[in-house]
Amino acid sequence: MKFYSCIILILIILNTYSQEKMKIPPYLKQGDTVAIVCTARKFMPEEAKPAIELLESWGLKVKLGRTIGLDSCQLGGTDVERAADLQKMMDDDNIKAIWCARGGYGTVRIIDLLDFSKFSEKPKWIMGFSDVTVLHSHLNTLGIATLHSIMPFTVPNAPENVKQTLKDALFGKKIEYIIPSKSYDVKAKAKGELVGGNISILYSLLGSVSSICTEGKILFIEDLDEYLYHVDRMMYNLKRNGYFEKAKGIIVGSMRDMHDNEIPFGQNEVQIITAIAKEYQIPIAFEFCAGHQKDNRTLILGSQVEFEVNENEIKLKFNN
Repeated sequence: MKFYSCIILILIILNTYSQEKMKIPPYLKQGDTVAIVCTARKFMPEEAKPAIELLESWGLKVKLGRTIGLDSCQLGGTDVERAADLQKMMDDDNIKAIWCARGGYGTVRIIDLLDFSKFSEKPKWIMGFSDVTVLHSHLNTLGIATLHSIMPFTVPNAPENVKQTLKDALFGKKIEYIIPSKSYDVKAKAKGELVGGNISILYSLLGSVSSICTEGKILFIEDLDEYLYHVDRMMYNLKRNGYFEKAKGIIVGSMRDMHDNEIPFGQNEVQIITAIAKEYQIPIAFEFCAGHQKDNRTLILGSQVEFEVNENEIKLKFNN
């Protein structure tokens, strides 16, 4: 009995240490400067106007990176140009937050060109979703919280309440989401650190230094425009890599525009995820208000959260 008591005590200490070591970047105040940069697909200056107006309406200043307006086929500049732009903003003490202009593809091409040594000492908020999951994941392994949020590219179609969630997160206001639950949600409750992002990106990072640890944590996943069999393949690969075995819960955001083959796969995305994760007896919430949809509310990745799924509601409360 003494042996097991010692093991439990060690686990508690390690869990406490893990919570303490996660760095929450300083919250913003009026007059602070936010940089907008391209880490993936190209983004033109005229496209940035709605995002600039939004930030300025919050009392913030805006600095456009050199990559805004660059055109390298699909990408907002070459790999070297995009890495240099992001590096400059990360190291600039006058920049208090960095907003990735849009997703698509390309962030993984620059992640190993970046030096996070100064950023780790003086972290700042990095914001975005989709392909920005590369940065969310890599920074999580370094113990730094980030914001899974709308991007300048999606600002024109974002509802006001969704924009408000980003403002609330940036300025340090407490956030809690309560939405209706569904009959196919798995009812239970859990507490832990929120991690995750786009499932295709998480899948692509497996085996790399940017792959997140999900032990004792609540995993958020979402995606767009995927084949159902590939969702199944990604889920099985995450399972085989231990992503669900010691996780405390799963939050599934938008899984829009899924495709099937001429010969049907036989399961939809809800059935695929449920079948693979049900053995772990953890809460699972589907169709959460985050991801590739208009209702893409801000999530503080790296934050300690309280997560509950009951017969009526899904509750997600951020404690940072």
